[in-house]
Amino acid sequence: VQLQASGGGLVQAGGSLRLSCTGSGRSFASDMMGWFRQAPGKEREFVAAISWGIGTKYYEDSVKGRFTISRDNARDTVYLQMSSLKPEDTAVYYCAAGSRRYYYRSSYYDYWGQGTQVTVSS
Repeated sequence: VQLQASGGGLVQAGGSLRLSCTGSGRSFASDMMGWFRQAPGKEREFVAAISWGIGTKYYEDSVKGRFTISRDNARDTVYLQMSSLKPEDTAVYYCAAGSRRYYYRSSYYDYWGQGTQVTVSS
Protein backbone atom coordinates (compact mmCIF):
# COMPACT_ATOMS: atom_id res chain seq x y z
CA VAL A 1 0.00 0.00 0.00
CA GLN A 2 1.48 3.29 -1.09
CA LEU A 3 0.67 6.97 -1.51
CA GLN A 4 2.63 8.90 -4.10
CA ALA A 5 2.62 12.69 -3.92
CA SER A 6 3.67 14.96 -6.76
CA GLY A 7 3.28 18.47 -8.11
CA GLY A 8 5.52 20.49 -5.85
CA GLY A 9 7.98 23.06 -7.11
CA LEU A 10 9.23 26.62 -6.97
CA VAL A 11 6.71 29.41 -7.51
CA GLN A 12 6.61 33.14 -6.94
CA ALA A 13 4.38 34.64 -4.29
CA GLY A 14 0.85 34.97 -5.63
CA GLY A 15 1.26 31.97 -7.90
CA SER A 16 -0.47 28.61 -7.96
CA LEU A 17 0.40 24.95 -7.76
CA ARG A 18 -1.63 21.75 -7.79
CA LEU A 19 -0.48 18.81 -5.74
CA SER A 20 -1.63 15.28 -6.48
CA CYS A 21 -1.53 12.17 -4.37
CA THR A 22 -2.33 8.77 -5.85
CA GLY A 23 -2.85 5.63 -3.85
CA SER A 24 -2.02 2.10 -4.86
CA GLY A 25 -2.28 -1.33 -3.31
CA ARG A 26 -5.89 -0.91 -2.19
CA SER A 27 -8.83 1.42 -2.65
CA PHE A 28 -8.80 4.64 -0.62
CA ALA A 29 -12.37 5.56 -1.53
CA SER A 30 -13.55 4.95 2.06
CA ASP A 31 -10.72 6.85 3.72
CA MET A 32 -10.36 10.32 5.08
CA MET A 33 -7.67 11.90 2.90
CA GLY A 34 -5.54 14.73 4.20
CA TRP A 35 -2.69 17.06 3.41
CA PHE A 36 -0.14 18.14 5.99
CA ARG A 37 2.97 20.25 5.69
CA GLN A 38 6.22 20.64 7.54
CA ALA A 39 8.49 23.66 7.30
CA PRO A 40 12.15 23.51 8.41
CA GLY A 41 12.41 23.55 12.18
CA LYS A 42 8.66 23.25 12.67
CA GLU A 43 6.26 20.47 13.48
CA ARG A 44 4.08 18.88 10.87
CA GLU A 45 0.78 20.72 10.64
CA PHE A 46 -2.65 20.04 9.21
CA VAL A 47 -3.54 21.80 5.95
CA ALA A 48 -6.71 20.25 4.55
CA ALA A 49 -8.76 17.06 4.55
CA ILE A 50 -11.67 15.56 2.68
CA SER A 51 -13.95 12.82 3.95
CA TRP A 52 -15.26 9.79 2.14
CA GLY A 53 -18.86 9.69 0.92
CA ILE A 54 -20.13 13.21 0.34
CA GLY A 55 -16.61 14.62 0.58
CA THR A 56 -16.86 17.09 3.41
CA LYS A 57 -13.86 19.42 3.30
CA TYR A 58 -11.83 20.82 6.17
CA TYR A 59 -9.17 23.52 6.07
CA GLU A 60 -6.64 25.07 8.37
CA ASP A 61 -7.53 28.72 8.89
CA SER A 62 -4.49 30.18 7.13
CA VAL A 63 -5.30 28.42 3.84
CA LYS A 64 -9.07 28.94 3.73
CA GLY A 65 -10.07 30.71 0.55
CA ARG A 66 -6.70 29.98 -1.08
CA PHE A 67 -6.45 26.18 -1.11
CA THR A 68 -8.99 23.68 -2.39
CA ILE A 69 -8.92 19.97 -1.69
CA SER A 70 -10.71 17.49 -3.94
CA ARG A 71 -10.68 13.79 -4.66
CA ASP A 72 -11.28 11.41 -7.55
CA ASN A 73 -12.21 8.07 -6.04
CA ALA A 74 -12.12 6.31 -9.39
CA ARG A 75 -8.44 7.23 -9.63
CA ASP A 76 -7.68 6.91 -5.88
CA THR A 77 -6.29 10.41 -6.13
CA VAL A 78 -6.59 13.47 -3.93
CA TYR A 79 -5.64 16.95 -5.09
CA LEU A 80 -4.65 20.16 -3.38
CA GLN A 81 -5.08 23.23 -5.54
CA MET A 82 -3.06 26.04 -4.00
CA SER A 83 -3.55 29.64 -5.11
CA SER A 84 -2.35 33.03 -3.89
CA LEU A 85 0.68 31.31 -2.46
CA LYS A 86 2.72 33.06 0.19
CA PRO A 87 6.34 32.55 1.31
CA GLU A 88 5.01 31.14 4.59
CA ASP A 89 3.43 28.29 2.60
CA THR A 90 6.93 26.99 1.89
CA ALA A 91 7.19 23.46 3.28
CA VAL A 92 7.28 19.80 2.42
CA TYR A 93 3.69 18.73 1.78
CA TYR A 94 2.55 15.24 2.72
CA CYS A 95 -0.63 13.42 1.80
CA ALA A 96 -2.18 10.92 4.14
CA ALA A 97 -5.04 8.44 4.34
CA GLY A 98 -6.89 7.14 7.35
CA SER A 99 -9.94 5.09 8.23
CA ARG A 100 -11.03 7.30 11.15
CA ARG A 101 -13.59 10.04 10.80
CA TYR A 102 -11.29 12.55 12.50
CA TYR A 103 -8.89 14.60 10.45
CA TYR A 104 -6.88 17.18 12.38
CA ARG A 105 -4.06 15.17 13.93
CA SER A 106 -1.42 13.30 12.03
CA SER A 107 -1.93 10.35 14.39
CA TYR A 108 -5.39 9.78 12.88
CA TYR A 109 -3.84 8.71 9.59
CA ASP A 110 -2.51 5.27 8.72
CA TYR A 111 -0.72 5.83 5.42
CA TRP A 112 1.59 8.62 4.30
CA GLY A 113 3.10 9.73 1.04
CA GLN A 114 6.75 10.61 0.72
CA GLY A 115 6.29 14.38 0.60
CA THR A 116 6.72 16.97 -2.12
CA GLN A 117 8.58 20.25 -1.68
CA VAL A 118 6.76 23.53 -2.23
CA THR A 119 8.89 26.67 -2.24
CA VAL A 120 7.33 30.11 -2.57
CA SER A 121 9.70 32.97 -3.30
CA SER A 122 8.94 36.55 -2.33
